[in-house]
Amino acid sequence: MNTLSKNQHSIITCPNCQGHEILEIPQGYSQHLYRCPSCSIILKPKSGDCCIFCSFANVDCSSSGQNLAA
Repeated sequence: MNTLSKNQHSIITCPNCQGHEILEIPQGYSQHLYRCPSCSIILKPKSGDCCIFCSFANVDCSSSGQNLAA
């Protein structure tokens, strides 16, 4: 695995099939939709969460220090 730069990365895990993917947490906006590459289900944030990272990832956007929760 490459050494990660200052950009924060997180592992998204699909609750439907348990497939996972490493994604860069976007700076300046929240990602609200994600299509699982394994089963094609579209994930949306859970109630009370600002983005898919807060709902389905091992690192949420607020802990990255890059985004503010909406």
